[in-house]
Amino acid sequence: MQIDTSAGPAAQAPRPFYRHLYFQVLVAIGTGAAIGHFYPETGVALKPLGDGFIKLVKMIISPVIFLTIVTGLAGMGTLRGVGSVVGKAFGYFFFFSTLALIIGMIVAN
Repeated sequence: MQIDTSAGPAAQAPRPFYRHLYFQVLVAIGTGAAIGHFYPETGVALKPLGDGFIKLVKMIISPVIFLTIVTGLAGMGTLRGVGSVVGKAFGYFFFFSTLALIIGMIVAN
């Protein structure tokens, strides 16, 4: 009796280091810092691109957070569990909002 092992998942070759996201982010940070230091006028000219990127991130983050919360709550089985999670979420929200306000008041004065 012979067992066919060719149908199994093939081992993937490791990706080159430059294909990893962390490496690409570090290169982008280094490139941006170098351009800003050695060519400040080019850095100023590229400012609208950076501002546009930040605005896009701010535009996307709210729906992502909302949909993540809704999906998590929809996946819960009981209403009691939902109430517990919502109560904890409100507690964290009020605590950290108050903490941010206190820090803001201290820094402003």
